[in-house]
Amino acid sequence: MAQAQLSQTVSPSQVATDKRGYDYDLVIVGGGIIGLTLASALKYSGLSVLLIEAKVESAAVTKGQAYAVHMLSALIYQGIGVWDKILPQIEIYRRVRLSDADYPDVVEFTAADINTTDLGYVAEHQALLYPLREFVQDCPNVTYLCPAEVVSTHYHQDTVAIDIKVAGELRTVRSKLLVAADGSRSPIRQAAGIKTRGWKYWQSCIVAFVKPEKSHNNTAYEKFWSSGPFAILPLPGNRCRIVWTAPHEEAKALCALDDEQFLRELTRRFGDRMGKLELLGDRFIFQVQLMQSDRYALHRLALVGDAAHNCHPVGGQGLNLGIRDAAALAQVIQQAHQAGEDIGNIQILKRYERWRQRENLTILGFTDLLDRIFSNSFLPVMLVRRLGLWIVGRVPVLRVYTLKLMIGLKGRTPELAQR
Repeated sequence: MAQAQLSQTVSPSQVATDKRGYDYDLVIVGGGIIGLTLASALKYSGLSVLLIEAKVESAAVTKGQAYAVHMLSALIYQGIGVWDKILPQIEIYRRVRLSDADYPDVVEFTAADINTTDLGYVAEHQALLYPLREFVQDCPNVTYLCPAEVVSTHYHQDTVAIDIKVAGELRTVRSKLLVAADGSRSPIRQAAGIKTRGWKYWQSCIVAFVKPEKSHNNTAYEKFWSSGPFAILPLPGNRCRIVWTAPHEEAKALCALDDEQFLRELTRRFGDRMGKLELLGDRFIFQVQLMQSDRYALHRLALVGDAAHNCHPVGGQGLNLGIRDAAALAQVIQQAHQAGEDIGNIQILKRYERWRQRENLTILGFTDLLDRIFSNSFLPVMLVRRLGLWIVGRVPVLRVYTLKLMIGLKGRTPELAQR
């Protein structure tokens, strides 16, 4: 698909001042998956939206990033009306096999556990990004500005002024609400003085694509080793995504191996369940961190996605938390707008903050606990976690509860996911 079909550049003169005292009801900074999801969720809201993206093509597309897409995220996209465009480009998984290193007892979660045909999905970055971009371009209330750079922000009592550089010109737009969807290093969050808490883990994550000799059978694998979690996720074309967590130096050494040596180590770690593995493309490495913002909202500002939080990749939670943020914020501000309330008022935005900050903290804590318990060779801890796996595998109510927590079906469900 040609890039010209994917982005729409609006000249500064087209960003016109409105006599109401502001140009847009809200401005979203960051046109990645989360920013696009929020804009898409507001299609029928009656709100005017400006979506600003700095880069024509993101690093995530270049690196072929891929994600687990949980059941709640799929329901949100169904509610938005874009899921039918996404589904043909991604892979379904119907079971998850959870195990502890070479311990023979395996916990298997299946779609039948929650009375569905699918358990979740795996999508490459562009399989989500491109359909969302096309959807946004069909939203008459959304202006998509790309490439454009936010230079500065100025918060006032009734509006926020955003200085934007586009096509070499500087333009100021005014909005009732600014939403930061601009990533974990969010300049918008930093400029607003919002502090974050958390830490960088002792681990880095290696990601790569492989093609197995045998079918992946629509199964996702999560195998815990003392060095860190190891996952294989199914993709279309009988390809798989490797997510391999290891201490920094070990991860660097693994990435430095030639393809044949790397595949030998990969097979030793995963086994020969899917036969011989073929490496597809380059390997990439990134450091793992946990981060939670002290605030998700200030007067006329809200944070979503990685701008608000980061978590350990175990369980594939990160992107899904951001999708839930977008759905929750869309619901809160749309309801406020329909009630004639000011969507940028901090009392309105606190409704979103109370909803998502606590739920995200639960998942951040859950993923951190999983990593610390399983990335551990201390014998008493090993015995306790293996007993825990044994119990989860044999007590249906506990297995179902754990599964629902993993795929987002615990906690408050956005109205979009109930349509």
